[in-house]
Amino acid sequence: MAKRSVKSKPAHDAGASAESDLGFEKQLFKAADALRNNMDAAEYKHVVLGLIFLKYISDAFEAKHAELAAAKSKGADPEDPDEYKAENIFWVPPGARWTHLLKMAKQPTIGKVVDDAMEAIERDNPTLKSVLPKDYARPGLDKQRLGQLIDMIGNIGFGASGHRSRDLLGRVYEYFLSEFASAEGKKGGQFYTPRPVVKMLVNMLAPYKGRIYDPCCGSAGMFVQSEEFIEHHGGRVGDIAVYGQESNYTTWRLAKMNLAIRGIDAKITHGDSFHNDQHPDLKADFVIANPPFNDSDWRGELLKEDRRWAHGVPPPGNANFAWVQHFLSKLSPTGLAGFVLANGSMSSNSSGEGDIRRSIVEADLVDCMVALPGQLFYSTQIPVCLWFLARNKKNGHFRDRRGHVLFIDARKMGTMIDRVQRTLTDADIATIADTYHAWRGDKKNGATGKKYADIAGFCKSATLDEIRSHGHILTPGRYVGAEEAIDDGVPFEGKMTALTGELARLTAEGAALDKSIAANLAAIGFALPKARKET
Repeated sequence: MAKRSVKSKPAHDAGASAESDLGFEKQLFKAADALRNNMDAAEYKHVVLGLIFLKYISDAFEAKHAELAAAKSKGADPEDPDEYKAENIFWVPPGARWTHLLKMAKQPTIGKVVDDAMEAIERDNPTLKSVLPKDYARPGLDKQRLGQLIDMIGNIGFGASGHRSRDLLGRVYEYFLSEFASAEGKKGGQFYTPRPVVKMLVNMLAPYKGRIYDPCCGSAGMFVQSEEFIEHHGGRVGDIAVYGQESNYTTWRLAKMNLAIRGIDAKITHGDSFHNDQHPDLKADFVIANPPFNDSDWRGELLKEDRRWAHGVPPPGNANFAWVQHFLSKLSPTGLAGFVLANGSMSSNSSGEGDIRRSIVEADLVDCMVALPGQLFYSTQIPVCLWFLARNKKNGHFRDRRGHVLFIDARKMGTMIDRVQRTLTDADIATIADTYHAWRGDKKNGATGKKYADIAGFCKSATLDEIRSHGHILTPGRYVGAEEAIDDGVPFEGKMTALTGELARLTAEGAALDKSIAANLAAIGFALPKARKET
């Protein structure tokens, strides 16, 4: 089960000061980035994130250490590792504690000191075996800059106590992950899904209780956001069990640290979910994922007879529908899945994909489709969508939705945060999630008292017959129609009279301006040549 060493925050104040708590995060990242020098972002992120993790576990340890020291008269032993393990706190040996690193930060041997600290922590905490970075002593890492980085990270959470200090560290870790993903561009998408997309998936699925699974978990953002959702809605984190798998070893290590920094106890394994499924018997209540888009290198030719392909053998040149069917194979009898795919998955008919999609639609497994705006991802400009699948649309939790699919077109939503990057605001996410919750008859989530209604240009509840008439294509734009134009009450003839009058005025102004420019040029000896008459 997912456990934390701190109590869940009540719903009314959880996350209320998320932004104010991190008023320094941008400055902090700039300071860390300035110390990067010429090191590649892909390499430097492990240096920084490893140290943030070390600071986190040291802070948690020191808080418990102080508590035990104060209770010595009652028999408590602050140097007994079992005292910490009983509270789900990592034991940190003396040579690995942050106070020791700070003392040694200015020494030329600081790289080896950090490596020794990481090795000691892994040795004494088996769940962290092979997770922590241990190459701080390498010649290519400037030890003076490393010492400065240790000093800087030492200030994170300064003055805060208890869970607030650890929460700050968790938020800094996530912010740094997102910034490194942005710096790495396409490669960054391998380990990080933008927070608004993750939040959208989690808020729509509302995973309060049960088993949560992500077979391509990256740096574990789906699990972190699920935990935050539960806390913010007054639930208990102990009511979920977290399972995941990640094929990239380096990214798997990031995930393990990210979850540990949040105090989430999860079964995250390293391996390829297609070829080495390490949760073969799992039946999850929720599947939440962002698989690689249009992956052509998944070695599908080796899995043609796989039992997961209940709706058709996916093409070896594109793993989209291999992922979809893998997700379906993991759902419990009442399970729900929400995941990101490239837009092509909604309409492609090549290599048998259309047949697979038709089979999934006809099995009445598709619950909702959401078309997202472009430019949300660091890794690709490919337009993406969200799929939501339900193993049983009459499962007793919500209304009977059999024979219907909700389509939401959110392509016009979002806000540009810079020249190339768009984000979804909390209000955008709430609008979409509330629409889904109202449609499925979810009385626990969404806006209180909201009733579902089709909105032209935004959402439509379509029948299977309507989807059949469109050849089982699931693009929301085909169903929601055009947004209704707002009638301003001005007759068409009046609008045209005003527009032609404006055009005449602008044309006259343009002619006068052309005449003035020609006169000015002639005055300085550069008269415009007269236009030749056409014969």
